Amino acid sequence: MSLSGTGTAGATRACPHCRETILASAEVCPACHHRLRYGGPAGTLAAPAALTPLRVEGSFRNPAGNDAWEYSMVLTIRNERGEEIAHRLVGVGAMQPGEQRTFTLSVDMNPGGKRTRH
Repeated sequence: MSLSGTGTAGATRACPHCRETILASAEVCPACHHRLRYGGPAGTLAAPAALTPLRVEGSFRNPAGNDAWEYSMVLTIRNERGEEIAHRLVGVGAMQPGEQRTFTLSVDMNPGGKRTRH
């Protein structure tokens, strides 16, 4: 994968550890949390200048009963015109009676790259 567009906002690359598509400017992979780039003097880790404008956490429990419940977690991203630009199945699973799952969605924003219109 070419990194020639790393100066462009929104440029992507594959994480060398987990192969997820991530921002080319990322210092830490948001999927596997491996460090990708070290900045500053040896032995020091630069803290990313990230904002988290959205963080939502929720949980649900399978009510007591005899049946397992299945779930699918789907993420959809839309632009300002309401057009769908990404739709991903994030995970699926099943819960036995009395089990609980907690889901957290967060959006991190970092300044970087050249401004582009998508």
